Amino acid sequence: MASSTQIEWTDATWNPVTGCTKITRGCDFCYAERFSERFRGVPGHPFENGFDLRLRPERLTQPLSWRQPRRIFVNSMSDLFHKNIPRPFIDSIFDTMEAADWHTFQVLTKRSSLMVRYLRDRYGIGKAPSHIWLGVSVEDAKNAVRLKHLLAAQASVKFVSFEPLLGSVGKIDLKGIDWAIVGGESGPSARPMAEEWAIEIRDHCRSAKVAFFFKQWGGVRPKSGGRLLRGREWNDYPRVSCLKPVVSSLPPVDFNAN
Repeated sequence: MASSTQIEWTDATWNPVTGCTKITRGCDFCYAERFSERFRGVPGHPFENGFDLRLRPERLTQPLSWRQPRRIFVNSMSDLFHKNIPRPFIDSIFDTMEAADWHTFQVLTKRSSLMVRYLRDRYGIGKAPSHIWLGVSVEDAKNAVRLKHLLAAQASVKFVSFEPLLGSVGKIDLKGIDWAIVGGESGPSARPMAEEWAIEIRDHCRSAKVAFFFKQWGGVRPKSGGRLLRGREWNDYPRVSCLKPVVSSLPPVDFNAN
């Protein structure tokens, strides 16, 4: 777990899984892949295997030992609902999140249909507790279907990350969504974000009374373009009522066993 992070909308990161595979053009210049692949082949380095998918069972209970409340971005270096992550391992991650209810966990995925299925299986007719925020990434209008999946998800708090924003998202309905983040792409091959695309989402948020957070313009480096949109910073967070967390009845799983 990283006790600090440069990601503006969270306080810390927790990566019980690292590595991923690309599924849409929003993945083309993935920052996590770019970082991980720098260390491929370095003996003993956490990313000795680059961006290959790796389970990290030794990290499963890390948040339980971090007593000061934090917003924690879960799997900033992966996707929790990747099809190759075993279901029992995802269960153990949720067990930890449910137990560490003094933190706020922020889970973001591009595999939105798999998230919907998992939440239905885990919570039945109930919802994930309000300290576990569930979200989807949407980079353009083509992938706005993930919003429909998110609306169907059994989550108490729902958010959308429009990053990297690569085009207009068109006419979307954000009713039922609690939070929207907008950000441009960063890195040496960053594709530019047009102001009208960001303003379009801001206006959708205003209409639906959704908290709006403008993360960055992006560029060669994340901070290259700053964070001002129409002359100001936008740093809203959702207002969340405290609900009693769901306590999992699943038995613990030993991922170090053969």
